[in-house]
Amino acid sequence: MPMKGSGRAAYEEIDRFDGGVGWIAYPDERMQRASHALASDEGTWLVDPLDAAGLDDLLAEFGDVAGVVLLLPRHERDAAEIARRHDVSVHVPSWMTDIASDLDAPIERFSSELGESGYRLRKVSTPLWQEAALYHDGEGTLVVAEALGTAEFFRTGTERLGVHPALRLLPPRRSFRGFAPDRILAGHGAGVHEGASRALSTALDGSRRRAPSLYAKTARLFLSG
Repeated sequence: MPMKGSGRAAYEEIDRFDGGVGWIAYPDERMQRASHALASDEGTWLVDPLDAAGLDDLLAEFGDVAGVVLLLPRHERDAAEIARRHDVSVHVPSWMTDIASDLDAPIERFSSELGESGYRLRKVSTPLWQEAALYHDGEGTLVVAEALGTAEFFRTGTERLGVHPALRLLPPRRSFRGFAPDRILAGHGAGVHEGASRALSTALDGSRRRAPSLYAKTARLFLSG
């Protein structure tokens, strides 16, 4: 199983709910890079998107594309190409650096709400990279790019949601304080749609304690190819 897929992508749908849908462009890759479309009255917002054959047909179910948003610098993925195709801008948190100059698409900065979508921006405090999350209080939807995920290399055998291996010893607990999500959409792996608040607190509270077992599991995964 490759770490990242390449070539013409054939996506797998994930995370469908009343307010949007997600997809994994290369279902057989180990990284399980996930992208999401978030529906709003002003159109659909695409989060950290990867392109795939037939993607526009999926997006059309939720209306016109309002914009693309990046929550992590290294998640530029196919954001510029998709933004140009739909004649929209790529929206980037106002404090995020090392990203706008690399994109061949119009850039708009935002610091609080994403347009008029109801999704509000929250900075994820980590010592290793810049990251943002989105939270819609009314829908109970939390969107996390990298700090949390459900791909296999994020989780121990007892976790439904896990802290990124590099952040296990310094989990960003404060960044998610006050959230009680009904669902969590992740940048790696399918989302959590049942017991999401419990899964969030379990992941953050037990991050350090379960770090050794995750590192052992991850080593086995990568050594096995």
